Amino acid sequence: MNETALIKNNRQVAIWLLIGVGMIVIQVVLGGITRLTESGLSITEWKPITGMLPPLSEATWQAEFDKYKNIDQFKYFHQHYTLSDFKFIFFWEWAHRFWARLIGLVFAIGFTYFIVRKKMNKSMVLPMIVLFFLGGIQGAIGWIMVKSGLVPEKYFVGHVELTTHFIAALILLFYTLWFALSLLPSFQQKIYDNKIAGLLRILLLSVFGQLIFGGFMAGLKAASSASSWPFINLPVNFNDIVYTTHFFHRGIAYLLFGLTLIFFISAKKYADISLFNKLRIGFLLLISLQVLLGISTLMSSSGMNAANSNNLFIFLGVAHQFVAMILVMFLCGLLFVLRRTSRA
Repeated sequence: MNETALIKNNRQVAIWLLIGVGMIVIQVVLGGITRLTESGLSITEWKPITGMLPPLSEATWQAEFDKYKNIDQFKYFHQHYTLSDFKFIFFWEWAHRFWARLIGLVFAIGFTYFIVRKKMNKSMVLPMIVLFFLGGIQGAIGWIMVKSGLVPEKYFVGHVELTTHFIAALILLFYTLWFALSLLPSFQQKIYDNKIAGLLRILLLSVFGQLIFGGFMAGLKAASSASSWPFINLPVNFNDIVYTTHFFHRGIAYLLFGLTLIFFISAKKYADISLFNKLRIGFLLLISLQVLLGISTLMSSSGMNAANSNNLFIFLGVAHQFVAMILVMFLCGLLFVLRRTSRA
């Protein structure tokens, strides 16, 4: 295969992968809406094939509602729900599951097409196997998460299971994007700077820790327990998981903002490299927006309780999660371009 054909094939595969990246972003947004509308336990069974379709008659709708009535979330929090209310929460959980199946279908069809047309080279086979493995694991974690909320005396999914599902989705997002960037000619120019690349890896670890505590915040429904800012209106008690989660999630946010400023200033010497500079500026702007969204989300939770959310809180919570994903994508791009080890 000549170089021109190779570049063309790589670009086509990269575009397909980037479509997958966009679909993963939408999937995580749907997951955020599902969580914030307390819709995640509305479908109590896992039906990989027949679950593709929602209930198509009033009788089947009532049957699904009756199943939901048997779990403790309905008994203790949503006992006032009518069939109409149930249809609303069912829709979001169904949409989340349907979109996951659609992602799998897009990847499977694309993979088959590129193999048959011989547009994939041998170096792509292992990364594709890893990608499908990560996707399958993500689906399994999703069902484990749902099951964690269907047991007696559990009203919502477990915060550890929720966070694991969220982090696994972001790992899949990061990996798919990295794979796509490796095939795009515009990303093949690298910067070699051990000091700045080391700082960027510290940022990566900090973002990872922040995302974990963000997942805990969501799973524990912790925002409304301390909706004041800048101080936490809870007694100082590191044995209390809610206080500890608040403390670290807020603290890491300030740390991230500071590290980002240091990185932004330190990397200024590469501002003449257009792609890198756009990623550098974008990352700073996104971190700033994310801090503001975090504060706004927290303060909008005032007066809420575990059984209900308000529309502003849902909107800000979804926006906060969406920006987190875009941050991860920009960080992926920066890490791809900026490397530690210099070449001779």
